[in-house]
Amino acid sequence: MKDNHKLNIDIKSFRQYYDLYYEPLSRFLNLYTQDKAIIEDILQEVFMKLWEGRDVIEVDYMKTYLFRAAKNRVLNYLRDEQNRHYLLEKWFEQQLDERSHKDCFNMEVFTEKLSNAVNALPAKCREIFLLSRYEHLSYQQIADKLSISVKTVEAQMGSALKRIKDSFSSSLFILLGILFYLYFIF
Repeated sequence: MKDNHKLNIDIKSFRQYYDLYYEPLSRFLNLYTQDKAIIEDILQEVFMKLWEGRDVIEVDYMKTYLFRAAKNRVLNYLRDEQNRHYLLEKWFEQQLDERSHKDCFNMEVFTEKLSNAVNALPAKCREIFLLSRYEHLSYQQIADKLSISVKTVEAQMGSALKRIKDSFSSSLFILLGILFYLYFIF
């Protein structure tokens, strides 16, 4: 078993280690990541640690020490990066999940509320609304069928839409969904 010895290196010998091992270490780290900026950062950390600990670090073989230090740093970086990506992914999924709960509504509940709102309309108003939205008759066809004026049909439809809209006034998004449902689906 060899005795470890402290480095006690000066700036000249440090520069020699740097010049001798920087390129081989770069190629070695390239096996783990092809990101040149990451490789440079890791090597800067390795050599800074070496310089700062020159009086306390015990090293048998400089090459072994530098390659092991570089490998450990890159593996730590990759682990931390993987954890960071995992945490960002989880946060993003949580945000999407929260947003989808805020922005979405249950179609069954919506259909039931719409049905209740339509059933709550006065009889003539409800009849005109159903002829327009469910039987897809034009205002003129409704007027002819019920022997009323087109203006009456327009007024009754306006009243029906306002009453239905008012029954859903608790949520702006639901209101937009209703308007979409009423104007574009039918």
